[in-house]
This record gives sequence, C-alpha cells and structure tokens, in this order.
Amino acid sequence: MLLILITGLGSMGKRRIRNLQHISSHKIIGFDTRKDRREETTKKYNIETFDDIRAALKRKPDLMIISTPPDLHYKYAIIAIKNNIHFFTELNMFSKDNEKLIRALHGKRTMGLPSCTLRFHPVIKKVKQLLENNTIGNVLLVHQHIGQYLPNWHPWEDYRKFFVSKKETGGARELLPFELFWMTYLFSDIKSVYSNIGKVSKLDANIDDFYQILLEFKNNLFCTLNIDVVSIPSFRETKIIGEKGTIFCDFINGVIKINKGKQWRILKLKMGTIAKGYVGSTPPETLYEDEMRTVLNAIIKKEKYPYSLNDELKILKIMDSIEHSDKMAKKIILN
Repeated sequence: MLLILITGLGSMGKRRIRNLQHISSHKIIGFDTRKDRREETTKKYNIETFDDIRAALKRKPDLMIISTPPDLHYKYAIIAIKNNIHFFTELNMFSKDNEKLIRALHGKRTMGLPSCTLRFHPVIKKVKQLLENNTIGNVLLVHQHIGQYLPNWHPWEDYRKFFVSKKETGGARELLPFELFWMTYLFSDIKSVYSNIGKVSKLDANIDDFYQILLEFKNNLFCTLNIDVVSIPSFRETKIIGEKGTIFCDFINGVIKINKGKQWRILKLKMGTIAKGYVGSTPPETLYEDEMRTVLNAIIKKEKYPYSLNDELKILKIMDSIEHSDKMAKKIILN
C-alpha cells in the first residue's frame, strides 16, 4: 500500500483525493498552508492533514501529488526529488522550471509524472480512432475554440482571489498547454505559430483574456486556435475538415458529428458525471480517475506513463513561441 501526500488542498487537490479514494485503498495524507482548506478536507474525506510540509514528509510518503497553484509546482517537485519521492504535477506552465526538473531528475530513480488529463477524454479517444481509420481522409484544416467565463471557474470563490487572475497563471494562458497537448497528440508536431494575445473584457484581473493563434503542423495541417475566458455560455468545440468530410466535436455534451457530403451521423459518447459545484466546460470525474489509475500503475507496476516531462517541455516551448510571436507581431518557425 502506498502512502500518498496531496500537496495543495484546493479544488484540484480535493479532486485527486476523491479520485484516489474511489479507485484505490491507498493511504492519503494532505498538506496545505490554509487552515480552512485543511479543515474542509479532513471533514469531507477523513484524512490527516498538515500545515507544515516538513511534518508531512516525516511520514515518508511514496508519492506526492502536487495540486498547488501552477507557480508553486516547481517548489514542491524539487522537495519531492530531494526526498526521493515520486511525484505527479498538475499542468505546468513554465518551460524553465521544467528544464530544471529534468536536470534534477537525471540519474535518479524518482519518477516525475506531469498531468495529461485530456488524453483520457472520451471525445479525444474517439476522434483519434476516427482519424486512424481514415474516416474523413487526410486532415486539412482544424478550427478549435474553447471559451469559459472566468468567474464561473470556481463558482464558490471570488475569481480575483486565485491563480487564474494572476498575469503569469491567467485563465486563458492556463488553457493553452491543454489544447496544444491534445492537438499534437492527435495530429503532429507543430511547425510554426502566429498569434494575437490581449484583453477585451472588463474582468477585474491583470491577465490576457484571449489567445488567437494560427498553427501550422508538420503534416501540412493548418489550425485556428481560439481561447478565451469571456464566453457565456462556456463551450469547447472542434471542427476537423478532411479531404472526404468533416468531424464536429462538442466536448461539453460528448457529441461527435460526421458528415461526408450527405447528412450528419451523430455519435453520443458516455461522458460520466461532473463533480458537484462545477459549471461550464469542466471535464467529468472519470477522466481524472483514469489519469490517477495510470499514475498508480506507473509507480506500482512500472508501466510506461504516456507523457513525460520532456514531452511537456516541448509543449511549453511552443507556448513560449506563441507568446513571443505576439510580442514580435510575426510568424515564428519552430525548431
């Protein structure tokens, strides 16, 4: 039985506890500097919590789940490495931090596993199958738009008081690597980027609230990627145009439509349930549970984890180039 330390007991930390308690019997402890979060976690999930990371480390955890705000991931990942603890991080957003983690892990047996939640999304899994079966022939164009109103991310708390309202970890910026991850997974590596980034809303936050990006993939596929945190209602929609037809994806409702010139064929996927309290484009809990199963299998059974820190670094380098493109107002060719 593993001893698992959940570092950060906010929204994602509590989600990971729910996931792990639902799929396993491993012992879980938690750490957070906020008293209210520790008390809520103990009450809801009946686990021991700590306000001092050093006290939690004395329990000798086998695995650390890092669910802090993104700008603190590196801090706790380094603590895990120094203490020879395997670790899983939620989405990382800073390429320089990833580079330092990769160097710190060199020569060690400690595993560092970054999140790849959307790989387990029913829509993405089905679309990958459709593309591999050449359902619409060679893909030529993709139009992707994800929009979610920032105040609805955590309806139970003021959006101005958590990381999505900070410049470096703003909501639209946080969504970007998620989209880059699944698109490179389905299509190919990216060859060039051209972007326009800014703020159009009256949100009380010093963040960029939209990203408009032109992506050229190495397999000669072209994509328009739009991300915003001003949309009411929220949506995540994809249109994939191929030589033989079109695939339309509605991620929120779990619907895929295929048209090869006559009429739409509609596929309704089993999506699972969304955790209580969330609204908008939040994925169902089953994705996160599948991800935690994969993490546990990598730690316990030594099964290959599908996404490495090096893979994530490639995504973050693309993200760097997208932001550089906006600053320079020009197309950036990637190495």
